[in-house]
Order: sequence, then C-alpha cells, then structure tokens
Amino acid sequence: MASGGVLSKGDSPGAEQYSLEEMQAIVTEAHMSGRKVAAHAHGTQAIKDAILAGVDSVEHASLIDDEGIRLAKQHGTYLVFDIYNDDYILGSGLKAGMLQETIDKEKTIGRRQRESFRRAHAADSYLAFGTDAGVYPHGDNAKQFAKMVEWGMTPIEAIRAATLEGAKLMGWQDRVGAIQPGYYADVIAVQGDPTQDVRILEHVRFVMQGGAVKRPLTTE
Repeated sequence: MASGGVLSKGDSPGAEQYSLEEMQAIVTEAHMSGRKVAAHAHGTQAIKDAILAGVDSVEHASLIDDEGIRLAKQHGTYLVFDIYNDDYILGSGLKAGMLQETIDKEKTIGRRQRESFRRAHAADSYLAFGTDAGVYPHGDNAKQFAKMVEWGMTPIEAIRAATLEGAKLMGWQDRVGAIQPGYYADVIAVQGDPTQDVRILEHVRFVMQGGAVKRPLTTE
C-alpha cells in the first residue's frame, strides 16, 4: 500500500504511506524469497518511489506523471490500471454500501486514471489487465476490456494485456498466456470475433482449465 486509497476511510489517495527506503526493504525481502511485489499506488510520488524500489507492478497508477511513465518503462515495471471501476463506483457504489467519502474521492480520481492509462499506452508502457476484483461483483471483470479499448487500446492489445502480458508479469509465461504445447490448456470460447467487438468477451460460452472442461459449450 504505497499510497492512500479510494475505498479506504480517512486517507488521501495521493498520500505516500511508505518511504522509498521502507519500500526498498520490502521489495528486497520479498524478492529474496522469490515473491513478486505489487504496489497499490494512486499518488504521483508513491508510484515513482515504488518503481525505484523495484516493485514488479503498480496497481491503479492513477496520478502517474510523465516521469513515472518513463521510469516504469526504464525499470520494466508493469502498470495495472483498473479503469472500469469508475463506472461501477459512481453508478452503484452507494447502493452497494460504499461511503459517500469513497464516491467523492472516486470523482476526483477516476477520470484522471483513465487519462493516465491513455498516456501510458501511447508511451508503449508495460501494461497488464487488472480489475481490482472485489470492488464490483465477480463475473463483471470482462467489462474492463471495453474501457481499455475506449481509452486507447486496440481489442487485440487489450486481450494480450490479459493473456501474454499478464503471464509475463506473474512470471508464468512458460505456463499460461498462450495456446502452445506444454501450457496449461486454460481456454475460453465466445461466439464472434472479439478482435472486432471486444465486448463479446463479456459473454463466455465455454471454459477449459488445465485441459478439463469446466463449463461446457452453451447456447447463451
């Protein structure tokens, strides 16, 4: 938690919560144990310090500036923007029990996060698909794809962010993220061409995991 959050009560999303030295110690210990490190960071300085500390990814990255984008590229740090959240929080947050404080913070952060996503994509940053799952109901995750396309990606870039790039970020590129011999055989099927209409991915008709069918083909 390199900075404050939107859903956390009583703090500012932009406020740094660990010093650079503290984050360096965290990352060093985690990497010595073979662990990946993801930093929740909305704030500009928190993002840059997390990157300099050696984190593997920055989640949210809402207020990243051009220097932060440059540092992320230089250090090979993935940026994981959850730009669908804004729709859900502002549209359904109060009904779901979120505090008015949360809604107010999201009003100041959501649009800027999407603009940051667009700038990071234009700069050819390392981007992986992430949804901050749990903020909205599980099962709605694929709604993120359309937002990524709306804010600058092509459909195939958004799909790769969720497959190839996600696998690289996790260090699983030899196991998942592609359909190749020796991989886990995690496959979904949809009706239509998601490279033309990425919203098709919101309607999965078939799921295979590890070569075993988990959801047979449906006619939905």
